[in-house]
Amino acid sequence: MKTETVAARGSGAVRRVLEAELKAARARGAERPRVVDVGGGSGGWAVPFAAAGCRVTVVEPSPNALATLQRRAEEEGVSELITVVADDSDALGRYVETGSADLVLAHGLLEIVDDPAAVLTALATAVAPGGAVSVLVANRHAAVLHRALSGRVSEAQQLLESAEGVISGDTVLRRFDSEGLRAQLVAAGLDVTLLQGDRVISDLVGGDVRDDELAEFERVAAGSPALRDIAGRLHAVARLA
Repeated sequence: MKTETVAARGSGAVRRVLEAELKAARARGAERPRVVDVGGGSGGWAVPFAAAGCRVTVVEPSPNALATLQRRAEEEGVSELITVVADDSDALGRYVETGSADLVLAHGLLEIVDDPAAVLTALATAVAPGGAVSVLVANRHAAVLHRALSGRVSEAQQLLESAEGVISGDTVLRRFDSEGLRAQLVAAGLDVTLLQGDRVISDLVGGDVRDDELAEFERVAAGSPALRDIAGRLHAVARLA
């Protein structure tokens, strides 16, 4: 049995939650848990999941990202465990059987798709009973705070007042706050079982902080509602209601 450690990008708090989902899937009898990574990019999560013994399907339209993914998979010796779907997220249902995935990832995806509600519905359709949907999104309040602290107060106010949490020139279509994210997940027929922060202070502190100190603080701070709501990203885990 391969190790269950998932050494991917993201905070230790996110990794620990996803590693727990692998253990839960194996406890339900899935020797090789099925993971679907929608908008999986160059394999930052997919390759470590495959290295941990999962069968991973990556849905990603970018040829350049998929080329990097395939190279990384070959280097790690896990190519046979990764299925690549070169298509947009709205094509998920054509490639992934309903109720077949132990874990469905949408990390950094909902900010850029045209219809996040439709994507969430597709994620909910793909996940198996007992499985989980993991969503990682940009946090509106973090963007507001960062601009305010750097002296761009007018931009901060625009972000705060914007319906989608964006301003002119942004590279994303929307940002989320915790209640807005929760509401979208519930509307897709999902029950939110965890809502935590990711990169609570990592984007703010200087380079003189020790990595172990920062990691420990992030671990503790991730679950604090007050700190979660100003974290760089919000991480939600949801299950079929």
